[in-house]
Amino acid sequence: MTIRKPSLPISILYLLTAVVMLSSCSVAKQVPYFQDILSDTALAVMPEPVPITLKPEDKISILVNSRDPQLMSLFNLPVIQRYIGNEVNVNTSNNNLAGYTIDRNGDIDFPVIGKLHIAGMTREQTAEYIKNALVSNNLVKDPVVTVEFLNLNVSVLGEVNKPGRYAINRDRLTLLDALSMAGDLTIYGKRENVTVMRMRDGEQHLYTVNLTSAEAVLSSPVFYLQQNDVIYVEPNKMRANQATVNGNSFLSSSFWVSVASLLVSLGVLIFN
Repeated sequence: MTIRKPSLPISILYLLTAVVMLSSCSVAKQVPYFQDILSDTALAVMPEPVPITLKPEDKISILVNSRDPQLMSLFNLPVIQRYIGNEVNVNTSNNNLAGYTIDRNGDIDFPVIGKLHIAGMTREQTAEYIKNALVSNNLVKDPVVTVEFLNLNVSVLGEVNKPGRYAINRDRLTLLDALSMAGDLTIYGKRENVTVMRMRDGEQHLYTVNLTSAEAVLSSPVFYLQQNDVIYVEPNKMRANQATVNGNSFLSSSFWVSVASLLVSLGVLIFN
């Protein structure tokens, strides 16, 4: 008498294996950046560089250099360290200057000259504007003006390795620069759905960027970031499912691993 061994458990096991393999392939396809470009291919369109421009509530340092040290001390605002009974001036350098905060009208109150409207200007334009103001008012004949950002930053949140606020220390900061400073996306971050929040004209605007497409990244209006931009990387389904209690939801990988282990155990018992 021949006993026919049931094939149902093996069929289910094959099916589960196929599902796991297909899902793995799908996840793998979503990980690489710039999937629409080939090796050694030049991009036809590059975005126009957009430098950081100053806005109200931004804080900057302004350093005026001259051959006359008395003039330098007149226009530079050193940080004053206060001790009991006396005050000590710190050497005037970019790192030890009191900053100028741009008011809501876009102005700063500069020594001797008075109000200067600098909102909407870049660092380079601001430095040139102050230099011309010093020369035209016969205050300094040979000024060298240096402007630096003090409180400008962007925030990176979500599925990145080092979320946080990062200072803007250059005139042009790209979305890729900010993600690099945050340690890149984790394996669970959605590359095709990165959100950038930007305040413009008193309203919050949302932009979605697909990092798997070089064309989409370079053509995005938020490829060049502005101060106070917020970048959010959404978690994929695998990470979202891990947030459930013990990770044992119907769609979680641990759930299907448990089911597969149970079926294998049952199959072994039946065949034996």
